[in-house]
Amino acid sequence: MPYMKDVLGLILGGGQGTRLYPLTKERSKPAVPLAGKYRLIDIPMSNCFHADIEKIAILTQFNSASLHRHIWSTYTRDQFSPGWVQILAAEQTPRSADWYQGTADAVRKQWVEIKQAGTKYVLILAGDHLYRMNYRDFVAKHIESGADISVAVQPVSRETVGGLGILKMNNDNIITAFAEKPKKPEVLKDFESTANADKPFLASMGIYVFNTDVLQAVLEEEYVDFGRDILPQSIKKRRVCGYVFDGYWEDIGTIRRFFEVNLQMAKLDAPFDFYDAQAPIYTHARFLPGSEMHNTRLDEVLLADGCRLYDASVRECVVGLRAIIGKEASIQSSIIMGADYYETDEDRAENARRKRPDIGIGPNAVIKGAIIDKNARLGSNVTIRYIPDRPDEEGDCFVARDGIIIVPKNAVVPDGTVI
Repeated sequence: MPYMKDVLGLILGGGQGTRLYPLTKERSKPAVPLAGKYRLIDIPMSNCFHADIEKIAILTQFNSASLHRHIWSTYTRDQFSPGWVQILAAEQTPRSADWYQGTADAVRKQWVEIKQAGTKYVLILAGDHLYRMNYRDFVAKHIESGADISVAVQPVSRETVGGLGILKMNNDNIITAFAEKPKKPEVLKDFESTANADKPFLASMGIYVFNTDVLQAVLEEEYVDFGRDILPQSIKKRRVCGYVFDGYWEDIGTIRRFFEVNLQMAKLDAPFDFYDAQAPIYTHARFLPGSEMHNTRLDEVLLADGCRLYDASVRECVVGLRAIIGKEASIQSSIIMGADYYETDEDRAENARRKRPDIGIGPNAVIKGAIIDKNARLGSNVTIRYIPDRPDEEGDCFVARDGIIIVPKNAVVPDGTVI
């Protein structure tokens, strides 16, 4: 569709990602691994490619080195491609010496580069959501409706509404009211709809289409955030329309949601289909062998490439790239992210000399309700217990958040440790 050539896909890399700590200790939110072999940034990138969006820019700020490596090694286009993928990193300039203060401020500070794309429309996307959307339909509806701004919206339940921006639309899909993360019962009642008893509220997905001239105009007003500032102000004086999306969508903004969404992907009836042949999710191409398993029991496991499992029991888990799980290990309801590389014989000899475990899960480990980040070293006879009401805390080799134990990237858990 020719109008997609006039769309700039603008992916927001997000802030410090404190709610996903310690997964964001050494990486930005969009670079966090997902479903064994992907990263969160692969979702909006893939959606853009399927929609024939030729120009894509990613705004980055915190811990962005690994994200930059992933983008350059995965999405560089050849010289015969008409478009480009560009990283716009926060930087000191004569115009600004500050970090991004919010989503709108990030776009404002990169406006010179955004304007140079020369597109009529800017599609603004988040880098930490899981969904599959046809952006062609979204942009087409925006153009057809004559909107200045279009907002992707989704019906949501009462239980989830408190952390989202909610809105009201009239019969022409024009947004007439907006409230950011409402808590007061009288506000919720005013936005409640009787059309859907299970999901009586319409929430903003944080995905927008702007006419480029309109985006430039609203950014001149020094607003910091799209959801908190620009959207409420714009509905008073501009044509702001809603685009209802009723497919699967998850904002993976907390450790709990990250944990739950990943484990859902290992279920027989997983709510998101990574096996869609018409709209695959792209990621970095790797040249890994098939996973090998010896005398191992697997049940409801999403298993990535290049793994080695020996005499283990693994249930309700996501097992990432190059994961090694030792003999008699028992792992349940956990995310094992795997490793960035295989250790050599020399590496293992050095580990033995330093009395340090090899990368992976050691023999006789018992793990339940945990996230084991990449390159972690768990020794033999390590136990990680699931305690539902476990308070948040941080130890020498683990972090507890939302009742879940996270073993950070490159952490070392000595033999016999009980957490």
